[in-house]
Amino acid sequence: MLEFAILGLLHQSPMHGYELRKQLAAVLGGLRSISYGSLYPALRRMQAAGLITTDEPTPRALLPADAPALTGRRGKVVYTITAEGKERFHELVCETGPEAYDDGGSFDVRLAFFRHTARDVRLSILEGRRRTVERQREGLRASLSRTRERFDRYTLELQRHGLDSVDREVRWLSELIDSERREATEPSSARREATEPSSARREATEPSQEPGTT
Repeated sequence: MLEFAILGLLHQSPMHGYELRKQLAAVLGGLRSISYGSLYPALRRMQAAGLITTDEPTPRALLPADAPALTGRRGKVVYTITAEGKERFHELVCETGPEAYDDGGSFDVRLAFFRHTARDVRLSILEGRRRTVERQREGLRASLSRTRERFDRYTLELQRHGLDSVDREVRWLSELIDSERREATEPSSARREATEPSSARREATEPSQEPGTT
């Protein structure tokens, strides 16, 4: 998923390593810190594969203090996605297998780049994720019924909390799926009108007046 996230961010705009690291932390989740020790080897591999390219460092632009020692005090290197990188990103975006909605964090990253994903692929991923979470819910319910008499109330409350969280995710996924299906059946004009401010819709329908007329 690191390669996918890097390509997705660079697909939006070129970035230097420090900014890319900050954006990756936001995409992959605030609790997951992306170290330079994992980022720069990935960037080197992707550059060697022709997926990204770099430009010359900006003169006298210094890296942050926590940059790895081997970079010294060089200027910032800006990374840009190549045509091959865009093709690779498109391949990854179109994947709909379990790797796109498992519990390894893949689903969250895929969701972050859903705007680059076709609707049928989005639906397939959302439905796959819902099936996965529904199986988890059934397992939690079965576990709760088996252990209700053996555990103290605090352990049972922890299990109920986990079950509530899974229930909320199933409802959230169902809402996303319903929204995708609804948008697929609406005419494009209706979708556009639904997103336009009411004032803009009134201006579009009201007759225009010539200057100086009342």
